[in-house]
Amino acid sequence: MKCPYCGYPDSRVIDSRPAEDGERIRRRRECGKCRNRFTTYEIIETLPIMVIKKDKSREVFDKNKLLNGLLLACEKRSVPLERLERLVDEIELELLNTLEREVTSLQIGELAMKKLKEVDEVAYVRFASVYRQFADINSFMAELTKLLQDSQKQQSDA
Repeated sequence: MKCPYCGYPDSRVIDSRPAEDGERIRRRRECGKCRNRFTTYEIIETLPIMVIKKDKSREVFDKNKLLNGLLLACEKRSVPLERLERLVDEIELELLNTLEREVTSLQIGELAMKKLKEVDEVAYVRFASVYRQFADINSFMAELTKLLQDSQKQQSDA
């Protein structure tokens, strides 16, 4: 690490500890030439996840955009914000664990629907109606029928 005082390219670490946010490491260093001390912060470098949208354009994955969509679906429902934030974190972690640097908006939407279905079925239907852009009432009813069948099957299995 280059010394900020004299520019000497070599320093040694005197002390390391997690920073306040727990996401970084704070290191105290001492210059090998002038002996001045300075602090550096080390963070994990992550590659952004790129989202391939329906129109084939690409943008960086934005957790807030996903959270806003889920908030709209859960409007006037008793789903706590913390639960939705956890859900978004779970989706992001799942995407990171695929090791794919590019994912489609369809994949993200399917993951969101799968997780939202476990949290609140009404919110799931709302999200699905926007996400899947139902062409008519019949396609919407088909989704509701499928949801009812899944729900009845889970109740009979229990």
